[in-house]
Amino acid sequence: MKTRALLLAAAITSSNLALADDNAQLKAEIEALKSQLNSLADTVEQQGAASQGNGVHIGGYGEMHLNLVNGTDNEIDYHRFVLFFSKEFNEHTRFFSEFELEHSLAGDGKPGEVELEQAYIEHDLNANTRAKAGLFLIPVGILNETHEPDTFYGVERNSVENKIIPTTWWEGGAALSGKIADGLSYDVAMHSGLESLDGKLRDGRQKVAEAPANKAAYTARVKYTAVPGLELAATLQYQDDLLQGNGPKEIGARLIETHAIYQNNGFELRALYAQWDLDKDINTATSGASKQTGFYVEPSYRMNDVGVFYRNSGWDTKAGDRTDSRFERHDVGVNYWLAETVVFKADYYRQKEAGDLDETGYNLGVGYSF
Repeated sequence: MKTRALLLAAAITSSNLALADDNAQLKAEIEALKSQLNSLADTVEQQGAASQGNGVHIGGYGEMHLNLVNGTDNEIDYHRFVLFFSKEFNEHTRFFSEFELEHSLAGDGKPGEVELEQAYIEHDLNANTRAKAGLFLIPVGILNETHEPDTFYGVERNSVENKIIPTTWWEGGAALSGKIADGLSYDVAMHSGLESLDGKLRDGRQKVAEAPANKAAYTARVKYTAVPGLELAATLQYQDDLLQGNGPKEIGARLIETHAIYQNNGFELRALYAQWDLDKDINTATSGASKQTGFYVEPSYRMNDVGVFYRNSGWDTKAGDRTDSRFERHDVGVNYWLAETVVFKADYYRQKEAGDLDETGYNLGVGYSF
């Protein structure tokens, strides 16, 4: 009996020792795994910090539209997919770029385009003055420089900043921007210009793609923001020759644009007027194209995540003759912000040409930016 007891005790002791060894090994493996996970977490944090620390930033926006026109001409389109890349070289010098795919699919016979809309170097000359060179957006209008879908009402951009101001409009050149006083700033630029043989200005955007540059264009803007909630701005542009030296005569072009934005406790009012004056010789190509005008007024009200708007707009791309070529449009709609930069949109519009009903339709859209 004594021998059996001793053997049983020895077996139990051996089993306990083996179990203790297994537990110790398991604990060691767990500690090793914890160490590896902590090391991996540190690496991820360091990489994230390095990405921010080296001044590289990524952003973008996109929007999809469903257009229901006249009840029959319906279309769905992933209109824009855009990525921003920027790099801060030091506290005074930076690079910014914008890369866009339009209409989802690009290539021979496809509806879309792949475009480089911005790519410039900006440098602080002093505390109040910046210079930039490269490919940049023209400082004109309300939407041309800021057109992420969550920043404006309506599925489509307003017609005036499409037909008269050819948004989105970019050129290649050099520019200065600065502060004159608190709430008063300026932009001046010398850059490439439009090329249009018939006065159709939107089609005249060359997009800095092996573009003729025989004649330059010049843009100047003054902006006033000293009163909280108020923005007033005016832009002047002059171009020597819309034909870029390829016509029998030079066709000069002058653009004036002015706008106001007022915001107060959810209420916003936007108003814009723009006018082109082209040398009258352009009328031999397109009657009335020597004068092109447009305006819109847009009140809106936002309560929390929902905003409603109404827009009255009018434009005329052939205002230089006596024929009635005016367009008038009324838009009404709603925006719903799922997040501050994610928006769903719906609107209805009626459009007249020369006083007669030309088009009606509904639009639905979704957009985002980051």
